[in-house]
Amino acid sequence: MRGLDTGHTALLRAPGAIRVPSQPLPPPAETAPAREGRRLYVIDGVRLLAALLVAVHHYTGTDRLDRPGNPVWDRPVSEIMPTVFHFSAYGWIGVEVFFVISGFVICMSCWGRTPRQFFVSRVIRLYPAYWFAVLFTTAVVVALPGVWERLRMRDILLNLTMLQSGSASPHVDGVYWTLWTELRFYLLFLVVVAMGLTYRRVVVFCCVWGTAAMLAPVSQLRLMILIVNPVAAWFFIAGLVLYLMYRFGQDLLLWGMLTMSWLMAQVELGRRIESVEHVSGWRGSALIYTAFLLFMVAVALGYTDGIRWKWLVTAGALTYPLYLTHYLAGTVLISRLRDTMDPRLLVTVVIAVFLVLSWLVHRCVERPAARLIKRGLDTSFARLRNATRA
Repeated sequence: MRGLDTGHTALLRAPGAIRVPSQPLPPPAETAPAREGRRLYVIDGVRLLAALLVAVHHYTGTDRLDRPGNPVWDRPVSEIMPTVFHFSAYGWIGVEVFFVISGFVICMSCWGRTPRQFFVSRVIRLYPAYWFAVLFTTAVVVALPGVWERLRMRDILLNLTMLQSGSASPHVDGVYWTLWTELRFYLLFLVVVAMGLTYRRVVVFCCVWGTAAMLAPVSQLRLMILIVNPVAAWFFIAGLVLYLMYRFGQDLLLWGMLTMSWLMAQVELGRRIESVEHVSGWRGSALIYTAFLLFMVAVALGYTDGIRWKWLVTAGALTYPLYLTHYLAGTVLISRLRDTMDPRLLVTVVIAVFLVLSWLVHRCVERPAARLIKRGLDTSFARLRNATRA
């Protein structure tokens, strides 16, 4: 019905005929008024909060830290800080929060961009801070041994590509596993970007990806599982759907897709608890994730548009460097200082140190490197374009 001309939907106005007023149908989603060009400050704040949850989890809430004689605290962290451990055991959900926000932000930032612009934006966003983190973490592990093993030089060099997971090589820092997940999402979404982002194409992409993610585990096809990435697919899909809600408004189809992503996410949360985390329960993790998703619905429906605190921009800028640098270097620092102060104070101080380091990385590494890399890539693509024309 959307494609019909509503000017012909009224009854013929013959004498005695019942007249039905012509009501304009809602405009198609492709042409509906869209909210765009606004910075969502609240997203920056949520990103930093998620990074802090992950950091506290890594310092006080992992299964590894709750074992006797662990190299960080030397005894189970649940005995040292039982209340903190009870809550920080769920901090790993910050990673799933990252995936949802990534789907939302990537869709928002790529709208109207070309594949070349998408590629350049991802390179300058991901690599400068990542290169610093690899070198910084390696230097800390070499200078302060005893907690983590140093990788071979060839593995460290491979880590600089961010593609070590594709070569089945170890990470310099275990948190880098999420970057491999992000990269695969970017490659899939690049197909839609190349076609040109529209409401319909993003919806079709989510449906196709979700179907593939549902079938991949039972297919036992390793290549399909690698490409589709069923472990994280439903979180990214939730972010994409939420952005469509934000840009074009809600409808029953989007609510159905969001509900499906929430239901499938419960399975993935349970699997992660059983296979990796072991220290938290499914009910608690499901409750936390549901509360976050409801908050993101409020964001998508515009209820947080009035939040325009400038400091949230800085908070968002700290998130990526903090996530990349906090884990190995932070636990090494804790192992050296654990007997010098109260453990809660120590965790607070270590997080504060890495927040300062993250600000320095953003100002002194990310910004200047991003300008140089962007200028170089723009020049390279210009030469490639001119060579193609010639």
